[in-house]
Amino acid sequence: MLKSKIRKKILKIRRSKYDNKKIKFNKFYNFLKKITNLKKIIIGGYYPVNYELNDLYFLRDLEKKKIKIALPVIKENFKMRFVKCSLNEPFLINKFGIPEPYSNNVVYPDILLVPLVAFDKKLNRLGYGGGYYDRAIHTLKKKKNIITIGMAFDFQEYWSIPISKYDQKLDYIFTNKEILQ
Repeated sequence: MLKSKIRKKILKIRRSKYDNKKIKFNKFYNFLKKITNLKKIIIGGYYPVNYELNDLYFLRDLEKKKIKIALPVIKENFKMRFVKCSLNEPFLINKFGIPEPYSNNVVYPDILLVPLVAFDKKLNRLGYGGGYYDRAIHTLKKKKNIITIGMAFDFQEYWSIPISKYDQKLDYIFTNKEILQ
């Protein structure tokens, strides 16, 4: 099936099934503690839109534990950079209507939480089609060893995501029911 058809199908399901399900922070926090030393890292998140799994709950709790967080800022030519921020600081609305931090403190996250439209068991992700996260992951991996974690609801799983040479495979996918690796 074409990416556009999968996208349309899963987005329709996500819109109808979304009820702001929360994943317990302790489950997520314990998972992070197993894969890294949280006191020495920066976690890059995203501002959820279009019924995406809301990672702001995690980021807020991580921030309370003095863990540094960053959120993306969209740049020209389909690029993103991540800036260190606090969820208590003011945000600006970008051209897509997505809040972005009002900061110029560019950082390179060690762990990147990645929104997605659909995923498969091989850790392939399907996004909205702009390639923003694929470019960002590619750029970040050239600068340092990062861990990528897709964030999704279990019903966003698709049996097989078609991939191209530009698509970046994830290290983990964290859902409301399981952790794929």
